[in-house]
Amino acid sequence: MDTLWLSHSLFLKSENMAEDLNPFEIAQKQLDNAAEVMKLDKEAHAILREPMRILEVNIPVRMRDGSTKVFKGFRVLYNNARGPGKGGIRFHPKETLDTVKALSAWMTWKVSLANVPFGGAKGGIICDTKQLNDYELEQLSRGYVRAIADAVGPDKDIPAPDVYTTPQIMAWMMDEYSNIVRHDSFGMITGKPLEVWGSEGRGDSTAMGGMFVMREAAKMLGIDLKKATIAVQGFGNAGMFAYTLSKKLFGSKVVAISDSQGAIYDPNGLDLAKLEAAKKETGSVQGYEGGQKLTNEQLLELDVDVLIPAAIENQVRGDNADRIKAKLLLELANGPVTPDADGILQEKGVMDLPDFLVNSGGVIGSYFEWVQNIGGYYWSADEVYQKLDKIITKSFNDIMALKKKYESGGTKIAPRTAAYIIAVDRVAKAMKARGWY
Repeated sequence: MDTLWLSHSLFLKSENMAEDLNPFEIAQKQLDNAAEVMKLDKEAHAILREPMRILEVNIPVRMRDGSTKVFKGFRVLYNNARGPGKGGIRFHPKETLDTVKALSAWMTWKVSLANVPFGGAKGGIICDTKQLNDYELEQLSRGYVRAIADAVGPDKDIPAPDVYTTPQIMAWMMDEYSNIVRHDSFGMITGKPLEVWGSEGRGDSTAMGGMFVMREAAKMLGIDLKKATIAVQGFGNAGMFAYTLSKKLFGSKVVAISDSQGAIYDPNGLDLAKLEAAKKETGSVQGYEGGQKLTNEQLLELDVDVLIPAAIENQVRGDNADRIKAKLLLELANGPVTPDADGILQEKGVMDLPDFLVNSGGVIGSYFEWVQNIGGYYWSADEVYQKLDKIITKSFNDIMALKKKYESGGTKIAPRTAAYIIAVDRVAKAMKARGWY
């Protein structure tokens, strides 16, 4: 049974998660498993088990009541053998250093799989943004940049938005860094508003990349997307774009969608305007008229061609994986499939494509923003999508080619395993070429 697995946010300690899970130990175990399968050089393995640099900073912020509160922040550079660090900044009340370390490792493999010239990094601040007004949030954002300024920059480590951070926060951080270096440095951070040279096409690049992967997988499986039925778990940014883009690009029929309250199902297809109206009027997609109400669990088990988990982690597990009927499972969310489900899905013949392929359109879009900032030449959204298509389609083909190679030698592996081997191998080869071992 294949148990290699990758997730970029699964192990953030939250209300619905066991507190004793150490995310970095899990990340190291995943690397160890991949190293065994691919027979990774022991010296390379030793280097890749630990981050290259860890920053822990304290950020004093003058609060609205005149008091000063100190916030703890982190920035971890995991590996820069293939280029400057790249990774988001999370503002979360339960952020931990181990979480940031794990996420920086996973980002290393994600950018390597996409084959863009970055290494992996991640950052975070322990804070509750719901308790901060705009002034406090801006001061915290600027204070964080001042604390880590020596470690970041367009040629060192390029942050981006992540959990509870926004394009506006990125703009404040860019402005603060520019003040420090005494010149505009738009390329030091990505995910910015268009007014300060963010990128066209960045907003839906995650879902768009997922659609390109779905197209290629459908060809391989013989699924006609014009006639395909799709179920989408999640009505947030990723789920909404998955709904609209699958209909716009392929004419597919989305028969089910859900939010945190539950799901709605109509075998004849759902209407977006009615969904949005139901959500606005009742607070849930289950207010949709004419559909059948389902639980999120029931949505996952529908007899559809494509299942797109686009909500939260741990949705397809060992206890329900054998009831998945979809031919293709696209992990648009981070970590929706647990390790104990991987082997079950593979035995059932479900093509489960991993999150760090399917949702890599976001970091590829960030790469494009950085390139445009460095070059001072900007592309249209259509140009961004064309370039995204080329990169993510190649990633899919690379995974399938390696999977076929292993299987021709008698070793059956899942797409997730193949993706992991490709990513780790590229980083190891870069370190070898640079003389690191």
